[in-house]
Amino acid sequence: EWSIGIYVGRTPFDLSPPVDGVDNPVLTGKDVSDVQTDSVADPFMISTSDAWYMFFEVENKQTGKGEIGLAVSDNGMKWSYQKTVLTEPFHLSYPYVFEWMGEYYMIPESHQVTSVRLYKASHFPDQWSLVGTLLSGQAFIDSSIFHYGNKWWLFTETNSVPSRHDNLRLFYSDDLPGSWHEHPASPIIDGNAHLARPAGRVLVRENTIIRYTQDCYPAYGTQVRAFQITELTTTSYHEREACKNPVLVGSGVGWNCCGMHHCDPHFTEEGRWIACVDGWHGWSEPGGG
Repeated sequence: EWSIGIYVGRTPFDLSPPVDGVDNPVLTGKDVSDVQTDSVADPFMISTSDAWYMFFEVENKQTGKGEIGLAVSDNGMKWSYQKTVLTEPFHLSYPYVFEWMGEYYMIPESHQVTSVRLYKASHFPDQWSLVGTLLSGQAFIDSSIFHYGNKWWLFTETNSVPSRHDNLRLFYSDDLPGSWHEHPASPIIDGNAHLARPAGRVLVRENTIIRYTQDCYPAYGTQVRAFQITELTTTSYHEREACKNPVLVGSGVGWNCCGMHHCDPHFTEEGRWIACVDGWHGWSEPGGG
């Protein structure tokens, strides 16, 4: 069973449960009122002038596929489940939501149709329409997009079907819905399940770029690590560990006792970081995400 929690910290690397104000987990399958599920996972959140909105995978037990759910919060700490806002005939998860030029977009994982699909909010936050396909032809997993240096960049993992989780590829484009090209250094990671599969939002603050990665060894959903990209051009790529890893690890007890695999941090006006994270408990390798 996967659940969602809220962590805070002075930096995006020292995140931990708040001392007060949060009763983790903030969302579980029991909070979902319109779909029968045991698990909610892969949370991404975004703030507007009046509220926080969180999007996440809801594993529908009746259909066996993931759908995208929505929760709302006044302060980012206490959350209220609303409803599922995006379903398709195929599995959806990892709803990477972002704002660009006053519009809201989402790239949910859709590996079953071997494509990276771009959705746009026709009415934020609960109505989404497909506006384009960025990549096609493979099972792209947990695609993570960001804007840097007047270009769009996208990390995606391509060896999770079957479950190897060890290959990270990088693509770039001049425009969001435009023509995407694979980076000449791609795959960035090949044959290393410790640091290939994306684990949440790519942070870009001034000239610093941080990517979070799932450590999928010895099992999927083990822990989360962080890497700083030190060089990024259309011809070169270099990175290094951003901190003393891991950033997130299973607590050994409760809702996230067995592992964690996702992190979406945001810098707040109060000068601290708030992140939605997920974790699991159980006695076999989890299947969500």
